[in-house]
Amino acid sequence: MRDFTALFERLGSKSLGSKSLAGAAALAALLGLFAPVQTAQAANGLELNFWLSGPKYDGRVAPCEQALGTITNQFWEKESTFWNSKLQITGYGDIHEIAFRPWQSDNIPRRFCTGKAMTSDGKVHIVNFSIIEDGGFASYSQGVEWCLTGLDRNWAYNPACRAAGP
Repeated sequence: MRDFTALFERLGSKSLGSKSLAGAAALAALLGLFAPVQTAQAANGLELNFWLSGPKYDGRVAPCEQALGTITNQFWEKESTFWNSKLQITGYGDIHEIAFRPWQSDNIPRRFCTGKAMTSDGKVHIVNFSIIEDGGFASYSQGVEWCLTGLDRNWAYNPACRAAGP
């Protein structure tokens, strides 16, 4: 390593004539020839056929009422952890489905629901949510995405929680 530094110092201290530039270019080309080169290889047969069967959704999505416990817990956790608030959901009413698989049949099955949620401050908010087949952690169980109108503090589903609907 020391020899290379000395060589570069000598090249830098000389005037940058055409001879020194040609020598530096030759040195760079010589070093480039000996650089390790890794070629791309195609996938073998096992890699080509391993778990690539495509989605197989059954369309079995829980009814709207089964997601309410998850929404209550996640809302309390979000409010207490991120917003330093003691706000909680105390009750629900008028929960009903507004759409089931509203898009093409090869999309992930979702059940879209809406209703009213009462919070601990006495206010009633519209809650929009969807239950997603294989939408849970690591696609193990059903997942729930939800939004309370007026309490979407990070604007994830803005405007007015419309992005949480179909």
